[in-house]
Amino acid sequence: MTDLPNELLPATRRALLHRLAVAQSEGRTPSMVAGVVRDGQPVWSGARSMVDGHAPTPDVQYRIGSLTKTFVAVLVFRLRDEGLLDLADPLSRHLPGTPADGATIAQLLSHSAGLAAETPGPWWERTEGSLRPGLGDLLTAERPLVHPTGRVHHYSNPGYALLGALVEQLRGEPWGEVLHREVLAPLGMDRTTLLPEHPHAGGFAVHPWADVMLPEPLTDTGRMAPAGQLWSTGADLARWAVFLSAGHAKVLSADTLAEMRRPAVGPDNGEWTGGYGLGLQLRRHEGRLMYGHNGSMPGFTAALWISEADGLAAYALSNATSGGNTAALAPQLIALTAEHEPRLPEPWRPQAESADPELLELTGPWYWGATPAALRLRPGRVLELTPLNGAGRGSRFRPEPDGTWTGVENYYAGETLRVVRHSDGTVGHLDVGSFVYTREPYGPADAVPGGVAPEGWQAF
Repeated sequence: MTDLPNELLPATRRALLHRLAVAQSEGRTPSMVAGVVRDGQPVWSGARSMVDGHAPTPDVQYRIGSLTKTFVAVLVFRLRDEGLLDLADPLSRHLPGTPADGATIAQLLSHSAGLAAETPGPWWERTEGSLRPGLGDLLTAERPLVHPTGRVHHYSNPGYALLGALVEQLRGEPWGEVLHREVLAPLGMDRTTLLPEHPHAGGFAVHPWADVMLPEPLTDTGRMAPAGQLWSTGADLARWAVFLSAGHAKVLSADTLAEMRRPAVGPDNGEWTGGYGLGLQLRRHEGRLMYGHNGSMPGFTAALWISEADGLAAYALSNATSGGNTAALAPQLIALTAEHEPRLPEPWRPQAESADPELLELTGPWYWGATPAALRLRPGRVLELTPLNGAGRGSRFRPEPDGTWTGVENYYAGETLRVVRHSDGTVGHLDVGSFVYTREPYGPADAVPGGVAPEGWQAF
């Protein structure tokens, strides 16, 4: 719940429009559309055009390029959640005979399979897919791998073409038809299509040293379509942002989407500004962690980014091959909105259900050795372990039917929390992934592994 109105304040709207206008003018792009979503609702959209008195509406299609990859990744995760594949499966288990037989599905999703970035010539983005009729045509047979499999992030467009073929193999029909039936229709995204539908923008290249333009070809890239074929609108991308933030009962759960945006390959250094999950790009912008994707095809650039902490998302679309810096505009719109109208914290409320006395008994201070932590009870019988001195490990733990809890984040993600009781039923200690938490620093010797010095705490 939020106390903010659906509409943004006039000063915020003016700042967003100004930033869009600067991007269109300085970037020398024929047109741009952009929008902001807050807490699941579109709250602003704007457009600028080279034509006086005319600007595209949020219903005009633009080609979204590699944003298509986020849709393909959702289809793959649907197969995973149905039990039809495992992310650790090699591609050859389901789609044998490709140049990427040894790569796992997770590696393809995260661009860590070591595959080449592009197809053999000619340039696939500007040529018809009929030039690459088979899966073997997507990579050079002599050297499909340019890096060791699973070692580094190396962006690969053919890798996502193979994932699209995997969807077709397991569903038994073209991936675009699967996408429409299983994802686009449930989300109400009826203006997202494989080929352009009226009204749509034309794509152009703008001369780098003169104010003249050149039309770009609108190609059907065939088997490479899962890497960047889709067309969409501002209104549909707003719906996509809401879905990527919260999930949808008929498409993918919020938990699965959270899995998609976890970093899959480690950054090169501690000051990372960008990374990749399992189908979603990650970036830092002015201290904010965001997830989403950029896209480009001849004549078009696109971006969609989401800041979970701010409850904000933004998209930007343009119809120029380069210029406008569309990839930067969407994060800038998020930052501007957050600065003008920072998110209000939810008001405190007591939980709806009465607390279980046995769970209340577990709350309060605990010690891992001499390191203090607090255990709090959250709604839904969730336990939250928090370090008290800035050091140590914390996590939330969800309840399980067997009376244990499972960590959902950080170091303890997937680890088990057990309450160990004395023979009389009273609480003795907590076992968290084999780490013992006691009610006092280095508590009873029979609970602490290795025992406790019998003389106890002393001055030296």
